[in-house]
Amino acid sequence: MAWSAAGARLWRTSTSLFHRQTRPLSSHSSGLLPRTSLTRRPRPELQDSAREAEQQAAVVSAVNRLIAQQSFGRLFAVVHFAGRQWKVTNEDLILIENHIEAECGERIRMEKVLMVGAEEFSLVGRPVLGRELVQVEATVLEKTQSWPKVHMRFWKRHRFQRKRIIVQPQTVLRINSIQLAPSLM
Repeated sequence: MAWSAAGARLWRTSTSLFHRQTRPLSSHSSGLLPRTSLTRRPRPELQDSAREAEQQAAVVSAVNRLIAQQSFGRLFAVVHFAGRQWKVTNEDLILIENHIEAECGERIRMEKVLMVGAEEFSLVGRPVLGRELVQVEATVLEKTQSWPKVHMRFWKRHRFQRKRIIVQPQTVLRINSIQLAPSLM
């Protein structure tokens, strides 16, 4: 596409006007502008370490009390398995899009637990929770294949068409239990 001289001149003037209008404002007029998410705000004061340690100890003791009384209700866990993250509870079924090494009927333990929680509390791992803190066990129920999926490519007027039938392996798991350690620390 060829540019005319008038079009190029118009483009240059419009961009220079744009840049002139978006210059930063001077500091003396900043008091007149409303606060936005981009304006600087004073940083919050840091708490002293003694108060912070006291608050942390109070939270840990409250969670330990709930765990000891077994009064936290139904547990959930976020587990990293087979390249995906799953939010699971007891007796959930998971359909995984590949085969795993375990045979049908075998019990497996999911090692990468990212988070566990209940109605009153949540424990978040950075990046995962320790093996001694939480255990998530599952049973392999079924190993099968997916329904055939047809992948068709076609270019009209080129006499080109390709058809591929895709069948993926699948594994069904049932979550047996999510268990917490008797105390956090």
